[in-house]
Parts: sequence; structure tokens; C-alpha cells
Amino acid sequence: MATRILHCGNSIINYDICIEQKIAGFTTGGPSSGDLIYLVVKVKKKSLCGARFVLDEITDYKPWPDSERYFLSFTVKNIEYCEPFDVSILAGPGGPHWGPKYMQSSKPIKEADAVELLENTFRQKHVEHFHRFEDVENQTEIKEDERVSEEITEFTNAIKENPELEVKIMGTFQTINFTNEMDVIRGLEKLVNDNFHSLFQQFPENRSILIPENRLFMTQGIKNEDIYVSGIRGIPDALLIIFTKSLSNPLQINLIEYECYGETRTRASEKSNYLNTQIIPQLMRFASVFSIITDQNTRETTIKKWIEKILIYINKDSKLEAKLTEWIRELNPKIKEKSIDREIEKLLETSFKTNLRIMLIIDELTTEQKVTIKNVINSFKLGNDSSIGFEGYVIKLIQKLKINEMLAEYALTVQ
Repeated sequence: MATRILHCGNSIINYDICIEQKIAGFTTGGPSSGDLIYLVVKVKKKSLCGARFVLDEITDYKPWPDSERYFLSFTVKNIEYCEPFDVSILAGPGGPHWGPKYMQSSKPIKEADAVELLENTFRQKHVEHFHRFEDVENQTEIKEDERVSEEITEFTNAIKENPELEVKIMGTFQTINFTNEMDVIRGLEKLVNDNFHSLFQQFPENRSILIPENRLFMTQGIKNEDIYVSGIRGIPDALLIIFTKSLSNPLQINLIEYECYGETRTRASEKSNYLNTQIIPQLMRFASVFSIITDQNTRETTIKKWIEKILIYINKDSKLEAKLTEWIRELNPKIKEKSIDREIEKLLETSFKTNLRIMLIIDELTTEQKVTIKNVINSFKLGNDSSIGFEGYVIKLIQKLKINEMLAEYALTVQ
């Protein structure tokens, strides 16, 4: 278990969300389940700590207004509160550049005296209730260029004294195109499916089930007078089931659509036309089938058929079957063996009706396009007055730059 500081910057809103929704987000990798986190926010130029917790399960739930910033997020447990104290006390063991040393990228605090100082101070100021910073309007505003200049100076001096803070480049790469979506060697869908859990760390293998069968599930075409949805049937490329024990709805169903401009669509006009005439209508077809806008009998029939296909697929693999059974026992350790199958069906049905998301995995997508698609998909409502969710991931294929070497090395990146 590592001890880390999670600094929310000037955002009291994000600080409160971490506690209210029991979630913690990080802009880089490194933190892991079991780490002890001291939560900090800057109020009137002071970095104050008012809570700490232990990281629990990794998740892709990111409820913050600036959610795009966060690379990893975890549910949290064992939350404790304290009378807020200024973490500049770490200047004692950490020296004048204690900030970058202990708080940059929430790196683990290695010095025992610094860990002990945080522990003792927190315990001395321990309280039973969370302290809220209400005076948001009086937060000190600093011009962006002044703030950046101060940070550059601070980090430059810190690196001189602590060389380990510097980013280490282990290799250089260039971005190349996927051939297309389906190519067996350099196709986006195949490469992502083959490396899914290492690429998407927020979906660990023990907490998710990927069904990469692009012909297994088929939706019924829907025509609606108010929302344009083609009557052509849609087939998602994969289905992802995510288990998060600590959430009120522990199962989430994700319909995955792989799309790739690749080597054939290189001009901006070609990409825009394909997005608007093919990709978005396809995603709308998926959403329409499970939304309350569709005929109730069609919706119920589709959900029933999909659950049957999910269970048939899982039951063919003893490891997947054991994994799903384990999830049910975590939720209800006293459940009887004969009741497990029914409980699985019930949770899956609830997920299709209340916790459904469409996931687009593509090789190019701007922030503006992602927001547009999200707004379109969110317009499709589910039975619990919530909306069908949307998430878009940009996958790039990169090749290592080497001179005079015949064997190429590749990697995938995700945004």
C-alpha cells in the first residue's frame, strides 16, 4: 500500500464530488487499489487536506465537470475526515520543493518521516464530519500565464534537486494508420480486442466480461416520427459487461462499435461525411432499441433474446461462468446455488433497462464531435428517467522509431 496526495487544484466542486460520490480520479497511471489517499484542495492559496480514504475498485465512472482530464478513477472506502490542515507542513521533511516532490501526479510518498507526519497530523485533527469549504466566490484568481510561469520555475528548481521527478522517455514513436477496421494484421477491431484489458485499465479482466462477437447480437430496426432512426437493423461489434460492487446498480452493459477511417478515408470531408451518414445513425439505432421511445414489446423481446445469448456465450467458458457467479456471491454471500442463475438474469435485465451505455472506439474523434454524439445518444431515455450513456475512445497505432532495423515494433495508445 502506498501513501499519496490527490490534489484537486482550486476546484472545491471536484473536491466535494470525491467525497459525496466516493470516487477518486487521477490524471496519470500509478495509483492502485489499497493505496491511502490524502485529499487536498487549494483554498485562498493554501493547499488544505480535510479527508483521506483508501482506493477500492478501479472504474471508468468519472462524475467531475472536467472528466476528460482523468486517466484513472477508483471507488473509495474507509473515508475519514479531519479539521483541514495545510499540507505545507511537508516542507519539513521534503525541503523547499516539497510540492512537486510529494504531489506531482499523485506519486507515492517514499520518505517514512513524511508519511508519519501526515498520519500524526490527521489523527490529531480527526473529526466525525466532512468540512465543506463554502466560500467559493473568494477563491483567489491567478492569471493563467502567471500560474504557468510560477509552476515552470518551481518544477525547474525541483528537478535540479530531485532528478527522479523528470519524465523519462523510454522510446520514440510515430503514429501510423490502421489499414481499416477488419484487417487481420493491422485492423483496429482485431488489435483492440486482442489487447483490450491492457489497453483499457479501467476495465480489469476480473471485473469485466468482453464478448467480441460482431455477429452475435442484432437489434431490431426502429422508425420513430420524432427522432430519425433508420429502419435498418444494427449489429454492435462487441459487448462489454462491467461489474462494480460498490455502485447501486453493479452491472453496466456497454454496446461497443468499432469504426476506423484507416488508409481509405484520409480527407476531412470524407471523414465528416462517414461520421454523419454512417457512424452516428448506427449508434442511434442501438440506442433506440433499448430506449423507452420504442415499442414496449420490441424492447422486452430484444432484451430477453440478448440475455439468452449472453448466458449461452458465458456458459460455454467455465472461467467466465465462474467469474459471473463470483460477482453474484460478492453481492449476496448467502445466496443459494439454485438462485444464482435467476439473480444473474435479473441483474442483466435491470442493466439493459437502467444502466446501458454505447461505446465508440475509433481512430479519430475531436472533442466537439464527441460532445455532439453524446448529446444525441443522451436524448434516448431509459426506464428510470436516466439517459443511455455514451463514451468515445480514440485509439492510435504507433510504430517505434528505429534506424536500420528490419523488425518493426508497434504499440497502441488510447485517449
